[in-house]
Amino acid sequence: MATLQHAESANSSDFRSSPCSSGARNVNSRGGDGLVHPGEIAVGVVIGRASEYFDFFVYAIASVVVFPQLLFPFEQPLEAQLWSFAIFSLSFIARPFGTIIFMYLQQKVSREAKLLVALMVLGSATAGLAFLPSYQSAGGLAIGILAVARVAQGIAQGGSWDGLPSLLALNAPKEKRGFYAMLGQLGAPTGFIIAAGVFAYMMLALTEKDFLDWGWRYPFYVAFAINVVALFARLRLVSTPEYSHLLDERELEPTNTVELIRNQGSNIVIGALAALASYALFHLVTVFPLSWIHLYSTERAVVNVLETQIVGAFLCIAAIIGSGFIADRLGRRTTLGLLATGIAVFSGFVPLLISGGELGQNVFILVGFVLLGFSYGQAAGAVTANFESRFRYTGAALTSDLAWLVGAAFAPVVALGLAANFGLAFVSVYLLSGAGGSLAALSLNRVLEIRD
Repeated sequence: MATLQHAESANSSDFRSSPCSSGARNVNSRGGDGLVHPGEIAVGVVIGRASEYFDFFVYAIASVVVFPQLLFPFEQPLEAQLWSFAIFSLSFIARPFGTIIFMYLQQKVSREAKLLVALMVLGSATAGLAFLPSYQSAGGLAIGILAVARVAQGIAQGGSWDGLPSLLALNAPKEKRGFYAMLGQLGAPTGFIIAAGVFAYMMLALTEKDFLDWGWRYPFYVAFAINVVALFARLRLVSTPEYSHLLDERELEPTNTVELIRNQGSNIVIGALAALASYALFHLVTVFPLSWIHLYSTERAVVNVLETQIVGAFLCIAAIIGSGFIADRLGRRTTLGLLATGIAVFSGFVPLLISGGELGQNVFILVGFVLLGFSYGQAAGAVTANFESRFRYTGAALTSDLAWLVGAAFAPVVALGLAANFGLAFVSVYLLSGAGGSLAALSLNRVLEIRD
């Protein structure tokens, strides 16, 4: 699934020291003059992230409404869902390895070749799931195919880092860094809206039998088509002389991973933890309520939950945009701290809302999406401004990989397992721990203020 954000805030000293820190930059490359505006970079970032998140949510939704029945018919519904979520987490475990492998490929070949291979692997693994056999027809082999495809998706997601979010952050006007930082984050709710919309349409248009037989496969074909379009759009950007010159000038090139960890390991850890509240909430308002209601609510259809979540995703888009203006006024560190506190307060209402019938569940989903938008809008790569210039490209990628791994990878299986076995109050504790981790990491970091 795609997933994955590597956008980060630029170190304020870079802006002060660089002669190219304005909103639009003149570039002389390969004998020609070109003008690259942050808005142009933002287009590539949004296209790339939206396509990745569409893949991400197509799989996430299928992991609730399809895979438990298709691959684990021999288990009880809860256990089948937990097994499905366990395979879901494999992508996040594989992502850091994909980042390292493809960084090496970029050093040996080129940025364009790395991106081409990564997105082709991602598209092939995603489209291949459209042909996934059932357990009844292939036995354990079907489960193995899903697991291998999920690992391939994670490796490809790690390898699809193109440097454009970093370039966008480094070329944003000083007074609008929060605004430009949030642009790439719009890909998440956009991808969710499209994915949930396609699944909702198929579930409404088909009988349950037809949907489980073949209808669920259609979104995976759509994902492949979107990946192809996004691939050419991103290659068109990163392969131009102007962009290549900017990426090289800003030292946005891979570095040795061992050296990075040895010299900047603490920044990777703090950066991942600073966004922990947002990444934990990410799956608790998207995948978790869908699975919980699907398992335990006999009065509410899954498609109705998807429709509510689509509304929530639109609210999330508005909140993400709002986060840019708030961060430019208050500073990123203050914004993230306030939102982590808000998420901590929200965590206390999880049992009341989830068990409060359709109204309570809708409030949980909609309020959760709003909080997610405000926090996620500024969360990606929250402290990668701390990295030295030569480590920023690889450091941003690995920071995001670790944030997803620690904050989101196991959230569905842990939250559902805790809720089913010990009660919804333990989901509150889980989310509260994420907020506490973010506040602790932010207290250790002192260079996040966008207005510096």
